[in-house]
Order: sequence, then structure tokens, then C-alpha cells
Amino acid sequence: MAHRFVLNETAYHGKGAISEIAGEVKRRGFRKCFVCSDPDLVKFGVTSKVTDVLSAAQIDYEIYSEIKPNPTIGNVISGVEAYRKSGSDCIIAIGGGSSIDTAKAIGIVIANPEFADVRSLEGVAPTKNKSVPVIAVPTTAGTAAEVTINYVITDSEKNRKMVCVDVHDIPVVAVVDPDMMSSMPKGLTAATGMDALTHAIEGYITKGAWEMSDMLHLKAIEMISRSLRGAVAGTPEGREGMALGQYIAGMGFSNVGLGIVHSMAHPLGALYDTPHGVANAILLPVVMEYNAEATGEKYRDIAKAMGVKDVDKMTLKQARKAAVDAVRKLSEDVGIPKDLKSVVKEEDLDFLAQSAMDDACRPGNPREPVKEDIIALYRSLL
Repeated sequence: MAHRFVLNETAYHGKGAISEIAGEVKRRGFRKCFVCSDPDLVKFGVTSKVTDVLSAAQIDYEIYSEIKPNPTIGNVISGVEAYRKSGSDCIIAIGGGSSIDTAKAIGIVIANPEFADVRSLEGVAPTKNKSVPVIAVPTTAGTAAEVTINYVITDSEKNRKMVCVDVHDIPVVAVVDPDMMSSMPKGLTAATGMDALTHAIEGYITKGAWEMSDMLHLKAIEMISRSLRGAVAGTPEGREGMALGQYIAGMGFSNVGLGIVHSMAHPLGALYDTPHGVANAILLPVVMEYNAEATGEKYRDIAKAMGVKDVDKMTLKQARKAAVDAVRKLSEDVGIPKDLKSVVKEEDLDFLAQSAMDDACRPGNPREPVKEDIIALYRSLL
């Protein structure tokens, strides 16, 4: 069996990495940059850290900021129109998953106009052309959208998130600069960090996992477990560790898939606007318990990577519990809520479960769920 791996053409990592953007723009012959960034990042001067680099290099740009935390079809459509009017020939996406996902969708539609109906991009769309070139600059340490072939757009009319998977959408350049993440508040740092841990754990146990992805996911679990508490506390070491750890997780899961933590989290974001990382963090331990019997020795590896002592002396059942307990402890330490009592309504369970079953992440789960299983998992957190 052949395993496919798709990664950025170029990636920069480390403090001050954004200084490389101007050189990349010029080397690639781009004339004008369409800068996608959300309104808060523009307002609080985070976006300007990059646009200042462009201005100093006398590179023309235009800012598009009509982007919601869970970006919608409308955001994409208005972005496509704005891009066409701008005369740009590349996109610079600055932000978390919302900004980068919006940029990916805009870039795909511009290059593949036959997919102007954004709903047609859901799942694995048969696009023919590479996206408009995207340079992705993450400001959160979690989504790894800068290195993945996935993006998520909310269909507000149907109260659901569309997971789009397309090798043509991956950014040509990723610029992962921990200084761009320094203004993240503690709550967002915690939520996006737990999103990254979910990527690493689900990617490690997904049906498509293999040796190369396993290597990446175990290292990501180790780095995230070691760094997240410090990142939430604001230490430079924690921030730097999370910036790299979440990217490594993205290198893996983008190529092998995820599972039902993500398929259950997506409808929570679509229906209730629940932050994606928070939803993942709350769901992860209970889904790990549900999946345990289908994962062989992998939870023992997860427990080791998370720093649990004497794992080799444990029975498999003990090691599996230790891995789940370590996830719960990390989530608790960074201030994530323990349940969904304040979020989910009993009358919505059937809709949520069906949305999760229909989600593109569900087939990768190591245990094959039925709708009743999903309902029971949601209900266990009420």
C-alpha cells in the first residue's frame, strides 16, 4: 500500500521568522498580497507585524478582515469578490484556523471557479488546480492549518460545519513565529493547545496511521504535554514548544486523518459557536475511553509521551487509564471545563449525533461508531 504525504513547499520556524515573508514574496514574483486576517488581530496590531514587513519592503497589499471565529460560506464568498477586485496574485493568511481556513477556501475558488458554490467543496472535492499561493502565518498554537490539506467552513443555514479536504489547498509557505502568538490570552492558548493535543492523539490512533505519522504524532504529544502549561503561563519556552509541537502534529494528521472527537466537536461549533479547542478538550477523554479497546498498545505509548512514570510496569488496562488520566489532568491544569452542561441541549442530541456521523473525520475513528454511541457520549458529558 502506498502512503501519501503532502507538506508545505517551504516552512520557517522560530522567533523573528516573519522577517522572511518579504523575501518569499519577491522570490516568487508576487506583485500584490491579499492579507486575510480577523478583525481583532487587525484592531490590536497583530496583523500589522506582518504588514509592516511588507511595507518596509515596498510590497503592495490589501487587507480583508470579514472573518468570523467559525468562518462562514458568506465570509468566503465576500472574500472571493474582494480578492478579484484587489488585483492581488497571492494571499497572506494571518491568524488562527479561521483566517487560514478562509484564505484556503478563497484561494481554491479563485483557482477553480467551477466550485463557486462553496458547499460543493465539502469532503474531498475533485478540484483540478492548485489554490492561489497562500503564505500562512499562524497566531495560535493549535490548529496547524498552515500545514494541513484541510479547512472547515460553517454552513450557517444548515447549522453545520463542512470539512473540506483538498491537496490543492495547502499553503506554499508556512511561517511559524512564536512572537506572533505572544498576545494570545490564557484561555485561547489553553483551548488551541488542547486542540493540538487532540490532533496528535487522534492522528496516532486513526485507522490511517502508519510509521511515519506515528513518529510525528508521538513527538507532538511529548512536546505539547511538556509545553502547554508553560505556554498558558506565558513562558517563552512554553510558547516556542507549542508553536513547533502543534505544527508537527499537523504534519501527521493532515495526511492520515482524525476521528470522532473532531466529528463531534464540529457540530458543537456550528450550532452553539463553541470554541473548537474547548469542544475537543472536553470530548477527548471520554472518546479515548470509548476507543480504548480498538487501539492495541498505543495508549501505553501515549502515556509515556505524556510523561507518566513506570508505564512499562502497568497492565494494558492500567496503561490505557493512565493515558486518559494524563489528558484529563492536563486539561484541568490549563482551565478547560469538564463537561458540556452549559452548552448542549438534550433536544439537540439527535441532530448533533447525526451531524457527527456525517462528518468527514468520522471514518478515521479506530472503533466504528453508530449514532446511538455518539448520543451516549454526548449525554455522558451533560
